[in-house]
This record gives sequence, C-alpha cells and structure tokens, in this order.
Amino acid sequence: METKAADSAGAIQAADMPQPKRARRRRSGLFSIGSDLKRETYIGIVIASFAIPLILWCWASYTGRVNTLILPTPTAVGEAFMRLLHDGILFPAMQISIYRIGMGFLWSAVLAIPLGILMGAFKTAEAAHEPFVGFVRYVPVPALIPLVMTIAGIGEPAKILLIFIGTYFQMVIMVADITRQVPRDLLNAARTLGANNRQLLFSVLLPATLPGLMDTCRTMIGWAWTYLVIAEVVATDSGLGYGIMKAQRFLRTDEIFVGILVLGLLGLVTDMLFKLIQPRLLPWAEVQRN
Repeated sequence: METKAADSAGAIQAADMPQPKRARRRRSGLFSIGSDLKRETYIGIVIASFAIPLILWCWASYTGRVNTLILPTPTAVGEAFMRLLHDGILFPAMQISIYRIGMGFLWSAVLAIPLGILMGAFKTAEAAHEPFVGFVRYVPVPALIPLVMTIAGIGEPAKILLIFIGTYFQMVIMVADITRQVPRDLLNAARTLGANNRQLLFSVLLPATLPGLMDTCRTMIGWAWTYLVIAEVVATDSGLGYGIMKAQRFLRTDEIFVGILVLGLLGLVTDMLFKLIQPRLLPWAEVQRN
C-alpha cells in the first residue's frame, strides 16, 4: 500500500511539474521545418528575393564593375523596353509566343494525361508504351529540329510540334507515376463495394490523381516556356525567342535582357495562375495538405 501511494504521489507531482519550454513551443520561426510564416514575413521575403538581385545588378552595372556590353544598366533595359513597345514589336512578339506555348502545351496535356493514367492503371498499357516513351524523352529536343522541319515544314506547326515533343513524353511518365501512387487500399475498397473497371477509373483513380495532375501541368508548362526559344529558332521571324536571337546577332544586350525579363514575367504569371486556380478547383487537396 505504501509503495502504491508513493507511486501515485510521484505521478501527481510529475504531472504538476512545468513541462519543458521546448515541448510546449509551437512550430514557428524562419528556420523550423514544416512551420508557417506570417503573411507579412512571407511577403517581405518574396520582395527581398527580387530586390537583392536588382540591387546587385545596379551596383555591378552603374559602377562599371561589369562591362555594359555584357551587363547593361537597368536604365538602358528600361529604355529598350519602351523603344520596343513604341515600335510595335513587343506585344505582337508576346502574343505569338503565348499562342505557341498554349497550343503546344494544350495538345501535350490532352494526349499525355489519358495515356499516363492508363499506363499507371493497367500493366498492359505500361508495357506497351513506357519503354518507347522512356526512350524518346531522353532524346534532346534540338536534335529533332531537322526531323521536325522535314515533317512539319517551317511554319507554325513546326514550332508547336517542338514544344509538344519537349513536354509530352515527360508528362506521360509523370502522370503514370502519380496514378501508381494512388493507395491500393482505396481501389480494393471500391472493388469490395462492387465497382467495375470503368467506375474505378473515373470515380476513384481520376479524382485521386487530380491534385497531382495539376502540379504536373504547372511543372510542365514551365518546361514549355524553356523550349520556346528552341522552337522559335526554326526558320521564324517573330516571337520573343526570335527577338532574343536577333538582338544577340547585333550585340543588343539591352534587348536581350528585355526578352529574358518578359519571358520570366510571363512564366511567373502562368505559375501564379495555376497556384490560384488549384485550390478553387480542388479544395479537398488543400484540406489534405493542411
């Protein structure tokens, strides 16, 4: 009895003792894994990520540390931007580049997503397509330019086809991997409830893969922007990529910077659109992540 009483007293005393601060501390701070940040802190870091490179650029160019032929000043780049805008060159170049990106990526997504889901769901589809897709996706896109020009000529189809090739084969593999990650317990539970293959595909697999598909599309449209310059080298006289290559031939570094910055801004806007659309289209995915 005395032993039990002593144990009870010890347990009560231990419970009353203050817990260590580390155990009570909530996940917070700039360098805590998985912690959240205040909105003001997050926005401040974002601004700093742009401001610091800009300050370094100004310092290197205005002080003459770097030759302006290599690194023009922000003022020179701004003047080049206004000149291209005033001459009616910039907006048409942006429009045709956005059209090429949109068409190439759209065809890639329309064809790659169904095939990737089938490859992830059926071993027969995987065996029939994955070896060939895996082979082609390692072929550098510039190596295919002569073949693309032979097949599609030198018009718009050739540029769209190059962007399509650069994204399609990568997207198929990524979608197949996302489909394979759907828990088998989920599929088995649906089968137990009497679901057939069609119901499993459209009512279980597709909803379960949608969040991953959105992330894949967001990644692949970034790849599409990187292939734009390659596509616009193919016998073209329009587009942002063509403008960059033309400026390089005449050593107009300020116009090269304009093209690079516009491409980066367009890509950033595209990425932000995907980030804004996803939680509205797939609210359950955000709940799972939180």
